[in-house]
Amino acid sequence: MDLMSLGRGVRQFKTYLLHRLEREEMETKPQLAKNDPREIQKFYQMFYEQNIRDSDDRKKPEEMAKIYQIASVLYDVAKTVVPNEKVEEQINDYAREVEMKKKQYVHYNILPLYATGATTGAKPAIMELPEIKASISALCKVETLPNPRALPNEPDNREIAIHDLLDWLWLAFGFQKGNVANQREHLILLLANADSRRREEEEFDQLDNRTVEDLMRKILKNYFSWCNYLHCKQNINIPENAADRQQLQLLYIGLYLLIWGEASNIRFMPECICYIFHNMAKELDGILRSNVHLVSGGTIQPAHQGADAFLREVVTPIYQVLRKEAKRNKGGKARHSKWRNYDDLNEYFWSDKCFKLGWPMDRKADFFVHSDEIHPRNERPNNVTTGKRKPKTNFVEVRTFWHLFRSFDRMWIFFILAFQAMVIVAWSAGGSLYALFDADVFRNVMSIFITYSILNFLQATLDIILSCRAWGSLKFTQIVRYLVKFAAAAVWVVIFPIGYSSSVQNPTGLVRFFSDWISNWKSQSFFNFSVAIYMVPNILAAILFVLPPLRRQLERSNWRIIVLFMWWAQPKLYVGRGMHEDLFSLLRYTLFWILLLISKLAFSYYVEILPLIGPTKLIMGLRVTTYTWHEFFPNVRYNIGVIISMWAPIVLVYFMDAQIWYAIFSTIFGGIHGAFSHLGEIRTLGMLRSRFDAVPEAFTERLVPLQNEEGKKSYLDESLERRNIAKFSQVWNLIINCMREEDLISNRERDLLLVPYSSIVISVVQWPPFLLASKIPIALDMAKDFKGKSDTDLFKKIKNDEYMHSAVIECYEALRDILYGLLEDEEDKLVVKHICDELVTSIKDHRFLNEFRMSELPNLSSKLERLLIQLKADLDNVESSRTQIINVLQDIMEIITEDVMVNGHKIMEKAHGGKKDNDAKEQKFGKINFRLMQNSSWMEKVVRLHLLLTVKESAINVPMNLEARRRITFFANSLLMKMPIAPKVRKMLSFSVLTPYYREDVLYSDDELNKENEDGISILFYLQKIYPDEWSNFLERRNDEKDANAKADLTPQWVSYRGQTLSRTVRGMMYYRQALELQCFLDTAKDTAIFDGYRTVNSNHKEQTPFSAHSQAVADMKFTYVVSCQIYGQQKKSSDARDRSCYQNILNLMLQYPSLRVAYIDEREESVNGKTEKFYYSVLLKGGDKYDEEIYRIKLPGPPTAIGEGKPENQNHAIIFTRGEALQTIDMNQDNYLEEALKMRNVLEEFLKDHHGQRKPTILGLREHIFTGSVSSLAWFMSNQETSFVTIGQRTLANPLRVRFHYGHPDIFDRIFHLTRGGISKASKTINLSEDIFSGFNSTLRGGYVTHHEYIQVGKGRDVGMNQISLFEAKVANGNGEQTLSRDVYRLGRRFDFYRMLSFYFTTVGFYFSSMVTVIIVYVFLYGRLYMVLSGLERSILLNVQQSKSLEAALATPSVYQLGLLLVLPMVMEIGLERGFRRALGDFVIMQLQLASVFFTFHLGTKSHYYGRTILHGGAKYRPTGRGFVVFHAKFADNYRLYSRSHFVKGLELLLLLIVYEVYGKAYRSLNIYWFVTYSIWFLVASWLFAPFIFNPSGFEWQKTVDDWTDWKRWMGNRGGIGIPQDRSWESWWESELEHLKHTDIRGRVLEIILACRFFIYQYGIVYHLNIAQDSKSILVYGLSWLVMATVLLVLKMVSMGRRKFGTDFQLMFRILKLLLFFSFLSVMTVLFVVCGLTIGDLFASILCFMPTGWAILLIGQACRSMMKGIGFWDSMMELARGYEYVMGILIFMPIVILSWFPFVTEFQARLLFNQAFSRGLQISMILAGRKDKAPSSSPS
Repeated sequence: MDLMSLGRGVRQFKTYLLHRLEREEMETKPQLAKNDPREIQKFYQMFYEQNIRDSDDRKKPEEMAKIYQIASVLYDVAKTVVPNEKVEEQINDYAREVEMKKKQYVHYNILPLYATGATTGAKPAIMELPEIKASISALCKVETLPNPRALPNEPDNREIAIHDLLDWLWLAFGFQKGNVANQREHLILLLANADSRRREEEEFDQLDNRTVEDLMRKILKNYFSWCNYLHCKQNINIPENAADRQQLQLLYIGLYLLIWGEASNIRFMPECICYIFHNMAKELDGILRSNVHLVSGGTIQPAHQGADAFLREVVTPIYQVLRKEAKRNKGGKARHSKWRNYDDLNEYFWSDKCFKLGWPMDRKADFFVHSDEIHPRNERPNNVTTGKRKPKTNFVEVRTFWHLFRSFDRMWIFFILAFQAMVIVAWSAGGSLYALFDADVFRNVMSIFITYSILNFLQATLDIILSCRAWGSLKFTQIVRYLVKFAAAAVWVVIFPIGYSSSVQNPTGLVRFFSDWISNWKSQSFFNFSVAIYMVPNILAAILFVLPPLRRQLERSNWRIIVLFMWWAQPKLYVGRGMHEDLFSLLRYTLFWILLLISKLAFSYYVEILPLIGPTKLIMGLRVTTYTWHEFFPNVRYNIGVIISMWAPIVLVYFMDAQIWYAIFSTIFGGIHGAFSHLGEIRTLGMLRSRFDAVPEAFTERLVPLQNEEGKKSYLDESLERRNIAKFSQVWNLIINCMREEDLISNRERDLLLVPYSSIVISVVQWPPFLLASKIPIALDMAKDFKGKSDTDLFKKIKNDEYMHSAVIECYEALRDILYGLLEDEEDKLVVKHICDELVTSIKDHRFLNEFRMSELPNLSSKLERLLIQLKADLDNVESSRTQIINVLQDIMEIITEDVMVNGHKIMEKAHGGKKDNDAKEQKFGKINFRLMQNSSWMEKVVRLHLLLTVKESAINVPMNLEARRRITFFANSLLMKMPIAPKVRKMLSFSVLTPYYREDVLYSDDELNKENEDGISILFYLQKIYPDEWSNFLERRNDEKDANAKADLTPQWVSYRGQTLSRTVRGMMYYRQALELQCFLDTAKDTAIFDGYRTVNSNHKEQTPFSAHSQAVADMKFTYVVSCQIYGQQKKSSDARDRSCYQNILNLMLQYPSLRVAYIDEREESVNGKTEKFYYSVLLKGGDKYDEEIYRIKLPGPPTAIGEGKPENQNHAIIFTRGEALQTIDMNQDNYLEEALKMRNVLEEFLKDHHGQRKPTILGLREHIFTGSVSSLAWFMSNQETSFVTIGQRTLANPLRVRFHYGHPDIFDRIFHLTRGGISKASKTINLSEDIFSGFNSTLRGGYVTHHEYIQVGKGRDVGMNQISLFEAKVANGNGEQTLSRDVYRLGRRFDFYRMLSFYFTTVGFYFSSMVTVIIVYVFLYGRLYMVLSGLERSILLNVQQSKSLEAALATPSVYQLGLLLVLPMVMEIGLERGFRRALGDFVIMQLQLASVFFTFHLGTKSHYYGRTILHGGAKYRPTGRGFVVFHAKFADNYRLYSRSHFVKGLELLLLLIVYEVYGKAYRSLNIYWFVTYSIWFLVASWLFAPFIFNPSGFEWQKTVDDWTDWKRWMGNRGGIGIPQDRSWESWWESELEHLKHTDIRGRVLEIILACRFFIYQYGIVYHLNIAQDSKSILVYGLSWLVMATVLLVLKMVSMGRRKFGTDFQLMFRILKLLLFFSFLSVMTVLFVVCGLTIGDLFASILCFMPTGWAILLIGQACRSMMKGIGFWDSMMELARGYEYVMGILIFMPIVILSWFPFVTEFQARLLFNQAFSRGLQISMILAGRKDKAPSSSPS
């Protein structure tokens, strides 16, 4: 059998054996005809007797499973070869026994349902749980069900065993057996877990009826809602008091789960599943009631029956629709309007049109009509399946920025109207707000309603234009609403100007025209009356806003009268109804936004608008007649160009600065909320030490379930307190030992941190030794130096320190117990007893100081230390130290009796009264019990006592490792935070963890560890320097390992656990199981077991095994971990070394963690009707004996990942294998910690706790710790930015704003809610690129909401290199661009109330739009200045002081936003909150010194570029960033390719603007404020041009600079072509950079051309400033400049053509041509200099003049690619582009070359990049030089 074949070995073996027998029979027919039947039967008999008979108890279940499989195959072969009548009866008996027993060994997932225990001994513990037994019993009640018709290709149904309800459903509807088996276990566990919460721990055998009813209601809630929405009758027919009510409910639940489990990609279409269930439930009801079919007259039978009928007849046709629509997407290049995505197809089922599909579904229905293949003439038939394109459903994703206005129209209308009103008020005399009370001003302000009507008209127009492609699928009422809204808006656009004109006194111009038109209507009240009518809907909306329960009920109602009433305000839609929050939440976020808007509007009025009004009035009154260029509109009034240049930046700032105010307010509110949540109360080791005594009590309150109501009241009871402290010690010690296993602490630190298990012998609390450091030595010194005579004073001094008091008592009692145990002689024990009695009596009688000499205690302590050291020695040396131990012990006893005790000799005489002194001395204390040294618990006492005596003051600083400190303090602090009380494990919600994996690193191999990069650095060496303390701890642990094989595996594990690997993630997630087993043990164990310790119980005491088995069983029931390794099957078959390594490492993980499950998509070729076809399966595996074992295999309708985005499709195929009521999504770069896993059951209670009338949460958000922050300064910036977002950012989003969504973080989903509503992510290609956040959108739209909890955290890795971070930022910006176009954002923006809509906008797409506007402000400002300086208007108008000062507000405001400081605000607040504000201030200063502002300003460009390009042209795609360790040097060509278009081109354009403005303008030379403005833009330019090189390791090392130049030149010169990658040829890269223009629509091309025209302003303006122009303003000057430009381009074209045509064959002719051109150029230049007055300055000015023009021509040519190719100019365009790329590359490269000349720059850069690592001991200079330390201790074994 092929053990590598994932369970296919049995079939392969059978086929091979049959073929072999057939071949041998043909070859030797005469010989074998007589004896072959006998031989095969004899072999079967032998196999049975040797391997099966009496082997069940001797062999492992996994081995027996394989044996039974082989036996079954052998019997099948025997029946094939041997005629039935010749098969011996004994063989048949054996075969029946094999078939009967084989089921007991079927590979199972969690529940071994067929393990009877008859042959394997006792049943598995999980099968003995009463809730499991009750659930199985309920499912097995099939006696009363009618027999369904037999499957067509199955034997008669009398031979088909129906064991439970799911078997019955399988037989009736043709589901797959693998699906049935999977959902059987799924349903049993759902029922069992739900039922266990209703029961106490008693035996029961029946499910509670409420359990089944609640589960059905939850699973079918979306179906019920769907039926109500469509006004169709539910097909759930369960009589109220039916005896079989529970059975019917289980049938409907099982039917839904079976449909869902086999639906494949259709799981993303929840209402499609509702439709399928609706029809199948009707069939189910007909079968159960034996209903007669109305047409045929026969009993109702399912429409689809037979093996795999459901997949074949229901799922596959719908999948084919999905597949063909996905092909229209053309890999994300087609416009969204050209194809239907998941949402479009699902929303088809939101209309009653879906019932036209019928059942069985009519393949000719409109849903399927798309497959008539029609191919465009210019397309090959096999390219893409096209055809009749169905209209989009309800919404069209059109690439336009107008979506922002359409989705958030209320916000834009508010800001525009507020701006208009503020300008009108500021324009009035004085500009005071009190001017509003002036009648004329107020009348002018009322003109905002005209603007309001125009904006509403724009909104109505956009609704029609942007939705027109969906009209074919819209209801008639929706189309009527669009048209009526448009008509009404148009009417108001006419009415308001007419009404307003009638109210103006002494009208002029346009107002007079309207006044004359309605002169007979002149009435002051008409306009007011119109406004009142117009505002009625808004007034009603405001009333409903303050009555959220009423609004919620109105929106959710399906009554036709209410739907009609709501029709105008909000069209009926299946989602987005009733999302309004409760009144208290509404008031909180309303208050937040009212305060913010007041601040924003006040700032805008007084700082931005009011200061510009005076200069604007003055400029409008000036008359300008002199221009420095040819002015086309010299008579234009009011200097409108100057006004626009002044006001355009301020208008943009006005619309953008709300984002800034949001950052400020969210920081303040988030900080206050965090402080009230007790964050940062324990943030240092000092704080932990001072409050450690409160930690056990807090642990008990938070993490120990209440036994009963009296439990809390009786907490002070001593026995209960001891029990709770014992529980705390179990947990604490497990955490500490876990940290030791992770090498965060050393062995010594572990010993100092461990808490002894609470002992009945010790009367005080035993604190960890690090709290008791130096307490005993200090107490001894206090006692020795004590001068008083009263015992009370001495004891009072000791009791003042609680830890010292505990240490003294523990030390005494521990020494007493050690001596009692060590001495064997009873008389010796009696001596010790008398001493102790004397001590107790003297203390009681207050004569302690009189009876004991304190001055001798230090001598006693030193002797005791010697004794303890001897006792701690290795067992091998104990015998040789016997004499020393006895001598030291005798010395100790002598010191006690002779020196310390005043009357000690009397005790000795009393104990040895009848012996001489000499004899007594020889015999005293000589008999020692050395066997105790093998007792681990006794030795722990010895070690602890030695620590108490010897630990110095420095021990209070343990642990030294910063990560260990952070984790311990966070855990202790979290126990003080508010969290739900932990339930018992048996009553907690069950949950799964799901991790998608593709091809990332699993575990580093030895070769990968030691492979050196170009700097000579290996991963292992790098990490040794980054984590020196953890490496030394690891070496210590490795030396303790005895197994050589295990030792060899430790080094790769150590490295992998510090990277972003799957092995790290799996290890972290499996802590959940470890925590659950411990907690279950603590819930159920008796006091003796708890005091003994969890490890002791599970390892040493065989009689306690039931504890372990029960704990594991409950943990299995509560927790499942599935890793979806999509291509595991391909990796298994692959010959690639890396793939094979990944496969082997994943297999090893399954073997290491038996409860880990791996799901993958198996691709298999099978023969169908003689043709080979590919089939796809979802497969679930677990670890077996040595290989993986297949548990479930479910056939798919096709490749699931071919339709949507990869990650969500990967999650979706595996989600059917998850279990439980909750699901945590964990990415491949995350980690977990044991101490946090202990709080999981508390978090899950958030789903169940009462939320005071609010709906229960559907997603629980958790905070993250970014563990990659120590690698470099970039990683630190990214870590701080991400940390602030996942803490203070999401804290504010969740409360008070109520707009937190899912961001790809370790959130916990209400699993049943989401699996019935489309899953945990959305998967449509391109539009759902940021798939995670769409699950939050979907959850909110469907009535859920998302919370955020910070008392638990999960680790997460982030990108650490500049290029990695940029790729990540680009992907997120792409995703936000697609979100802007999506229906989810539109619906949330329209259906949230006003203030929640503001929160939604500024925390999602608004942030990216504001980033883009920030960049646009710089452009608008500079181009405005360019216009004024080149036209001469600045000289004419703005050189007077008043006007210059008036620009300060306009210029200062946008400048501040370029510094990148605002992203730092939340970081400073969060660091201050959690680590102290002094630390926060220090970190802020260090970040600025490390150029954090450069980093954040640079990524401002990344966000704006990719966000804008995505909306205009598309091109959004997943960008793999890589998660490598070593921060390597990126070549110049790599940086150029990555940042050329996003930063370098834009940076050079801004640089050109600044140069031209500085050369031709003098505006800022007298005012410091403008120097500041110019500096901020220069800072932006420098950041965009040089940040990639500043943050590039070894970026200024001379040799690397030389290598980079050589590499870049080679790349620029290489020719492209098919198959040439981008990193090999500039041409290939250039073609890929233009990819977005190939697929953009006409709007995108036109906009590109319009934007490119801005570069023509340079030429137009500068040519008139040339000396050669001689101050001429004629248009001919500009015309001549174009002649020069055309000549230059013509010459370049001639040179290019000459090189191609003559460069090889006619070399001489080509050289002569170039010489002639050179002489011609000299001649022309001579004439120009001598005759025309050309100057050197003109030459430089010409470069500034003509370079932008050439770039504009290039951009326009690229946009008109097809036309350029048609006229043969495309090659010229490419050469022109290459020339520009050379120029840009040289301009950027020159500063790098200059800086590389100076060696100190490299050292400075290294310190800049790796300062954090330096602070932790990283020798970066050694790393970058590659000088490795070859010390033996640092080399891996």
